[in-house]
Amino acid sequence: MLLCSYITATIKNNSLFFKFNVVFCVKMWFPVLSVGFRKRVVAKRGCVVALLKCSKHREANVNHFSHSAGRSAQTCQALIYCKHGDPSQVVQLEHVPVPQTGAKEVLVKLLASPINPSDINMIQGTYAILPDLPAVGGNEGVAQVIEVGSQVKSLKAGDWVIPRDAGLGTWRTEAVLAEEDVISVPNNIPLLSAATLGVNPCTAFRMLSDFEDLRPGDSVIQNAANSGVGQAVIQIAAARGINTINVIRDRPDFTQLSDRLKDMGASYVIKEESLRRPDMRELFKTCSKPKLALNGVGGKSATELLRHLQVGGSMVTYGGMSKQPVTVPVSALIFKDVKVCGFWVTQWKKDHAHDGRPFRAMLDELCSLIQQGKLRAPSCSEVHLQDYQKALEAAMQPFASSKQVLIM
Repeated sequence: MLLCSYITATIKNNSLFFKFNVVFCVKMWFPVLSVGFRKRVVAKRGCVVALLKCSKHREANVNHFSHSAGRSAQTCQALIYCKHGDPSQVVQLEHVPVPQTGAKEVLVKLLASPINPSDINMIQGTYAILPDLPAVGGNEGVAQVIEVGSQVKSLKAGDWVIPRDAGLGTWRTEAVLAEEDVISVPNNIPLLSAATLGVNPCTAFRMLSDFEDLRPGDSVIQNAANSGVGQAVIQIAAARGINTINVIRDRPDFTQLSDRLKDMGASYVIKEESLRRPDMRELFKTCSKPKLALNGVGGKSATELLRHLQVGGSMVTYGGMSKQPVTVPVSALIFKDVKVCGFWVTQWKKDHAHDGRPFRAMLDELCSLIQQGKLRAPSCSEVHLQDYQKALEAAMQPFASSKQVLIM
């Protein structure tokens, strides 16, 4: 109560408020604000709104479940950054307050959260959307509902939930979140599958569904096939009877990686150099030319994918790991009538925010594949939250063969 009373008083005086915001933002102000962020251009939640929200939490009706009686601490641990830069330098593990649960909110315990390239880019300040600082890292993960507010209808204690969209700050042990900001998933699927469900499998699912009418026996070609998205593409396509031609960079363990991808359902695994060789003619004697190309690399790799598309096919770009532009041959546009598109799952979620049914249907289908053993999590390394420095450094290494997942 003292914290919120003081905040209310300082709001009335601009100079005092400014002083509070600078000196105490990490320890007091941020955990309330970090319930969620929006794009800077939208700026839905400002500092004053977040501060007032604290008072609202203290007065709200709360439906307490059995766990709430044993809720011994009003703080949690969180990985926070106050400025953009090298993640290993700017991210710090802090103890931060956890507000009371509002009427339309839920208290959750985070269980596991991966470190994705977008998380790293966000901390570096190079991603398309950036949170107000200070911020809690992490855009993906799975949590268990501990307590629900009196007006929450869709969730109950014990449910597993994942974020509906980026920006909830999942690298922390507990959080109070709006009911509308999370969506339930079955709690009988593997923990790592649930923790890595919201970004890569959803990206793969949408790209395989929204750009070409793919039927059993059709083919898809993709680079970055060993990435999280690439592995999800292989498995979802295999479940639909679609062939995948999977391109990866040459490396010392190429054979082992190729065998692992084939075990997931990859039809073919080839090196990038093979895209420019006559070997491809032999491949297409047993496999139809692809209707769809999925590009997560850019540069020459993307150009080579385009060359192998069938007439009227589509190339969808969802990443640019090479940091090189996509070059489209004129002949591909004129004589093959290929379509060149981009895809960002965050934008798809925003476009469908008014109607939750497409997202719900997609998650249900993905979870069904997981339960059937047809969709596995990518190779993961589980790292305790306390060892976050080790996880961040590993996540930034080239040729990373395992996704770092923070276990809370």
